[in-house]
Amino acid sequence: MASLNVRWQQLHEVYCQHHDWLQGWLRKKTGNSWDAADIAHDTFVRVMHKDKLAQLAAEPRALLVHIAKGLVIDHWRHQQVERAYHETLAQLPADLCPSVEEQHLILESLQQIDRLLQNMPAQTRAIFLLAQLDGLTYQHIADQLGLSLITVKRHMRKAYLACLSL
Repeated sequence: MASLNVRWQQLHEVYCQHHDWLQGWLRKKTGNSWDAADIAHDTFVRVMHKDKLAQLAAEPRALLVHIAKGLVIDHWRHQQVERAYHETLAQLPADLCPSVEEQHLILESLQQIDRLLQNMPAQTRAIFLLAQLDGLTYQHIADQLGLSLITVKRHMRKAYLACLSL
């Protein structure tokens, strides 16, 4: 119990010492205070949940920036997915547009798929997209990428397992 209180005290001290600085740094990166505040909050949540307090002792700002940069990239990617989705919706006739609730669910699903794809190794992602979006057969993918058929099948198995875990 005492060690838990010490950890909370450490986190509180780091938060008090560096939160305003981090939020200012993020404001420059994101261009607005709202996103900066959200990402600063998420950065400290990651520190807390990933048990990175020991790493904070030496260079707290370096670790906070490292975590925040990843969150900023995620934020920009989510905005890109959202923008593309809204552009697609704008092209639909009004009577075919999904309801606001459906739009929200679709956007959430698209963002989950984007995260899934980003977490795949590059070659696995490329093979999966060639099969799923371009409709290429495994043999065509193997020929196009200069891989064996068994390698393409192995990557597709990994991709399908990642999809099932989602």
